This record gives sequence, structure tokens and C-alpha cells, in this order.
Amino acid sequence: MKYRTLGRTGIKVSPYCLGAMMFGVVGNPDHDDSVRIIHKALDAGINFVDTADVYSRGESEEIVGKALKGRRDKVVLATKAHLPMGDDPNQQGNSRRWLVRALEDSLRRLQTDHVDLFQIHRPAPDTDVEETLSALTDLVRAGKVRTIGASTFPASDIVEAQWVAERRGLERFRTEQPPYSILNRGIEREVLPVCERYGMGTMVWSPLAQGLLTGRYRKGQQTDSRRASRGFKHLTDERRLDAVEQLIPVAQDAGMSLTHMAMAFAIAHPGVTSAIIGPRTMDHLNDLLAGAETALNDEVLDRIDAIVPPGTDIGMLDMAYNPPAVGQARLRRRLPDERSAA
Repeated sequence: MKYRTLGRTGIKVSPYCLGAMMFGVVGNPDHDDSVRIIHKALDAGINFVDTADVYSRGESEEIVGKALKGRRDKVVLATKAHLPMGDDPNQQGNSRRWLVRALEDSLRRLQTDHVDLFQIHRPAPDTDVEETLSALTDLVRAGKVRTIGASTFPASDIVEAQWVAERRGLERFRTEQPPYSILNRGIEREVLPVCERYGMGTMVWSPLAQGLLTGRYRKGQQTDSRRASRGFKHLTDERRLDAVEQLIPVAQDAGMSLTHMAMAFAIAHPGVTSAIIGPRTMDHLNDLLAGAETALNDEVLDRIDAIVPPGTDIGMLDMAYNPPAVGQARLRRRLPDERSAA
């Protein structure tokens, strides 16, 4: 496997990053089987593993910790914090109070004394980014974290964080983890160019559009009831299903599966360091590994561009970050008395 440099950190990582979200009760509750999947990925040359405290409420980190016993030094290990880990309102967010505690909990579950990459899982508009970067800087200086990153940050937030780090002499975000796939190309407009400008590595999640780009979900066919019941509305989005129907013959004409074409597309962009794969079973992993050397020529990329133009999103991933200014009606509507005065 050909390794890439993670931004300007000097750390070498595989173009496929093993995502651990499916290990645990949410996906594969069999710990031994999950460990076997992780070992198979490592044996295939993947040296980059990404998890988060919130994945199955810590169970994913525990499984990863078991799998890395005796192999920890050869793995670039990443985890994340921000999302709720309990009912207490302070068991979440980007405050110093929570991030220090969250990392300690993650290190215990991962059975390690440090992580190579500690990421902020989502922005927190109610927290000064200087507060967050100051806490992360102390964790780096304490030797518990090697480098820091963000996930799903808008381009403006990335720039602000870079400026604050420079002005205050703090550690700066070295990576960004945004959603990216053939169906969701919005980050091509600003996020990827900004990351390239600041020398940040980019590890993209959901390159298979949460399953749509596997070809298992087709227009006019009944949606997987298990996933639909968990609120995966994007599986029934007619616009996305229409695009999938157009993409399938592109892959067939190129002599590859839709899955392999989608993965090759995700890592073809020069601003992308790694694409995160999230296998739940050994069969899923084997299929993904079989397409690891797939490359797309200009003809295929041009046909994809004609279906989903560069820089555009078709629909929205259910797990995507929605800024408060968009998601909260009160922030985009004048008060009744202000409307009447206008």
C-alpha cells in the first residue's frame, strides 16, 4: 500500500483509514469478530484507525484497544470527543473541562498512554475556540496527544481556528474530517481548498454516502428496514437515488463495482489524504480491500462530474453538521414585531 503524508505532520498514513464506528452494539457487537476485522485491515497495510468516544458509548474504543495490543506502535490511532457521553450537560462539548476528562476516558478504554490524533468531533458555537485550542495544546505538551484535528468544521471556522492558534501561540488543527463522496461534493468549494492552503491533512468520512454508493439501495426497491428505522432518511431521497441509477452504468462501463468507483473517487482528490471505511463484517472489509488499487481515468471522472457537478451536494447526509444559523429557525427569522415594523 502506498502511504501518504498527513498534512504537514510528517506522519505517514494509508489512503484507507479504518473507521471503527461499526464496532460495538451499534454495528457488530461481537468483540472477537471485530478484532479479527481490525487485524485483517492492519495485515493488509492499513495503518490508520479512527474511532470516537461516542461510538457505542465507548465500546468501540474498548474493542480497538483490545485489537491493538502488541501492535500499537505501528498504528496511527485517532479518536474524537465532543458529542454527549452522559446526561450531565458538561459531559459533552469543546470546553477544557470536558476535553481533558474525555481524553483520559478514551486513553483508558484504548489501553494506551497517548493518541496520535485527537479530534474535535463537531464545532461548538457556544465555546471560544481559544478555550478549546488552549486545552488541546496542554494535552499535546503533556505527551498524551501527538497532534490535533477537527471534524465537519465549516471553512470559516477552520480559518478562525488557524488565526487564533497563530496569534496565541497555540497548537493548530492539523487535520479536518469532513463528509465527502460522489453525492456530497460541497467541501470541494471551500473546505478542501482551505485545508490545502493551511497544510492540513483531510480524512473524509462516508465515501459510500452511508451505503447508497454500494448499489444495495435502488430506486423502486424496498429500503433496508433496519437502517430506515434508525432514521436514515437519505436512503429514500429520490434525488440521491436518481443519481445512483445514473452512476451504476458508469461503473459498469469502466469494469468496476459502484463501491470501488466511489472509494477511488474519494481518494482521487489531491486535497484528500485518506478515506474512512467502516466495515461491519469481514465480507465488507474484503470487498473494500479488493478495490484498494482502483484508479479512475479522466473519462470516468468527467462522466461523474456530469451527473454530480463539482462542489455540489445532492441532498444531505443524516449525520452531517448543520450550523445553528441554518438549523435554528430563531436565528434566521426576525421577531414578529420586527417583521411588522419592516
